[in-house]
Amino acid sequence: MEYRKLGRSGMDVSEIGFGAWAIGGGWGPQDERDSVAALHKALDLGVNFIDTAAGYGDGKSERIIAEVLKTRSEKIVVATKTPPLPGHWPPSPYCDMDERYPEKYLRENVEQRLRNLNVDTLDVLQLHTWTRAWNRNPRPFETLRKLQAEGKIRAIGVSTPEQDQNSVIDLMRGGWIDTVQVIYNIFEQEPAAELLPVAGETNAGIIVRVVFDEGSLTGKFTPQTAFAEGDFRRGYFEGDRLERAIKRADKVKTDIDGSGFNLPQAAIKFALMHPAVSTVIPGIRNVTQAEANIAVSDLPALSDDLMLKLREHNWMRGFWYGGK
Repeated sequence: MEYRKLGRSGMDVSEIGFGAWAIGGGWGPQDERDSVAALHKALDLGVNFIDTAAGYGDGKSERIIAEVLKTRSEKIVVATKTPPLPGHWPPSPYCDMDERYPEKYLRENVEQRLRNLNVDTLDVLQLHTWTRAWNRNPRPFETLRKLQAEGKIRAIGVSTPEQDQNSVIDLMRGGWIDTVQVIYNIFEQEPAAELLPVAGETNAGIIVRVVFDEGSLTGKFTPQTAFAEGDFRRGYFEGDRLERAIKRADKVKTDIDGSGFNLPQAAIKFALMHPAVSTVIPGIRNVTQAEANIAVSDLPALSDDLMLKLREHNWMRGFWYGGK
């Protein structure tokens, strides 16, 4: 396993982390024994970065992580997230930041995150979405800086709103955030235009999510693939989206044929090739996925020729929202 700096946070993290959404729910049925085994296997293989959130099973993911970590001796960096109070997701241009992220709520939510993870200080606390309408005076981050000064948080971050990821660039330039969690993959390459370069300039740690485009870039889907009730992907791939994504993924497979990489390996390596990226957090829900994803760290870099081919798969489709 290779390790990288998490921006200016002072923390070194495994370049492949553990995405813990599925172990909390939201991706169909999940056996907790599989979740625990997957976490242990990932840690055994050198992973020292786990990403979770309050919304992953209403804290279930955090609690499972805490139970596993109390049996381990390694220092593991855990990033979690606080969502806004109920309302539009992501927040609309008309939402009031003081109603969605008031100081009293942020303080109470951070205390809940500390209890769930059974720690005195959160390694990374991310606001779980944002709107550029709040950039002129981002008061929620003032509250988080107070909590940081009080020793409750080590690093402060934000998880980008899917439809407007560039909305966080002003936050980086303003020095408000230490980390950014962003969607960046073979299909979604827009962050390479400005967001990732600005992260490099401001020394903000970059956490890459959705590296497999919610699964289409694993190559395992067929037109007959069906998602269980309650599985996030049921909405994400509704209508003709699944068939279109499979066709696009098949074209990527053609370009990597003979390279020595399979599709999911190439997908992870593609994200890791950008120098601003600190870690990639593929979702992991069992031992097999842990072994396959983590092994990519030991593979060689993608060739310049292959990178040029993969850049041609940038897909200007807009964001496929997970709702109805």
